[in-house]
Amino acid sequence: MGSIYGKIFQISTFGESHGAAVGVVIQGCPAGINFDLEFIQAELDRRKPGQSRITTQRKEADSVEVVSGVFEGKTTGTPIAMLVWNGDQRSKDYTHIADQFRPSHADYTYFAKYGLRDYRGGGRSSARETVARVAAGALAKLVLNQLGVKITAYVSQVGTLKLETPVEQLDLSLTESNAVRCPDPVLAEKMFTYIDGIRKEGDSVGGVVSAYITGCPVGLGEPVFDKLHAELGKAMLSINAVKGFEYGSGFDGVALRGSQHNDLFEKRPDGTLKTLTNHSGGIQGGISNGEPIYFRVGFKPVATIMQDQISLNEKGEEITVSGKGRHDPCVVPRAVPIVEAMAAIVLLDFYLRNRVIQMPA
Repeated sequence: MGSIYGKIFQISTFGESHGAAVGVVIQGCPAGINFDLEFIQAELDRRKPGQSRITTQRKEADSVEVVSGVFEGKTTGTPIAMLVWNGDQRSKDYTHIADQFRPSHADYTYFAKYGLRDYRGGGRSSARETVARVAAGALAKLVLNQLGVKITAYVSQVGTLKLETPVEQLDLSLTESNAVRCPDPVLAEKMFTYIDGIRKEGDSVGGVVSAYITGCPVGLGEPVFDKLHAELGKAMLSINAVKGFEYGSGFDGVALRGSQHNDLFEKRPDGTLKTLTNHSGGIQGGISNGEPIYFRVGFKPVATIMQDQISLNEKGEEITVSGKGRHDPCVVPRAVPIVEAMAAIVLLDFYLRNRVIQMPA
């Protein structure tokens, strides 16, 4: 049940970190969409491990295979299945924790819930599962691109190093120009050096991924439990290591008065409405208002560190857990395409749901 997301554009992911493969089945994708396999592969390449010395050194090609739902370069309207084979598993790196609970991991909770767990890289709880989300999100992006919707995410904070420049003043085309995926090259270099230092200490650090969405039509989102920001929040909080989500003015807005926070309207020459400010983050009453949507996603420090830590085993005995294997010292650079993918899935699902709200005149 928990591996399925969406109402119309619906994805179901499967696979484990050290299993044979990970993949996704997508239902509800409209027929006749140009299926750009190179674009989907490029999105997966942005997420894959081994991109630089500040990411895990696991080597995976992450080459996607399309199993069904595509014919002669177009979607057929039937379920689309995409598969990525795992190639560089080192399950022996995890045999020492077969009966041990790593601090801040899902080891204990999975064991308590199911009575057993796949300890190899965390099994289903591993971020390896997000390969499937990025593949599905890339397809959603292809559809949204035709609608003029553009989703751009970037790293805005690593530890205490924070990007202070408003998004409207950033050149987001620079995001992919560095390994950290921060659109400020000077700050990106500082972030890289900081993460690399943390890595050498055998430790980890958290950060923030910000997202900026333009071209979103008015009307996406459903009262009252399926508000657009609520679904975006759920989608982001379902990503591994995410600890926080805020949109628009977020927590900073609590310090403002209503007279300062309200987004006043003006009428455009073409007759459409625009807001003079955008504290709402493009969403009012849980429904998109046509303004840019922006939000921030907070990621915790990666739980696996190359330092000894006191913990417990399945018998409740105190033990020392030693970090082994290949892990990201900071997850946010590789999380950027994951955030974009989940946002795309949410928006496309709402767009398709919107098509059935009003009957033609």
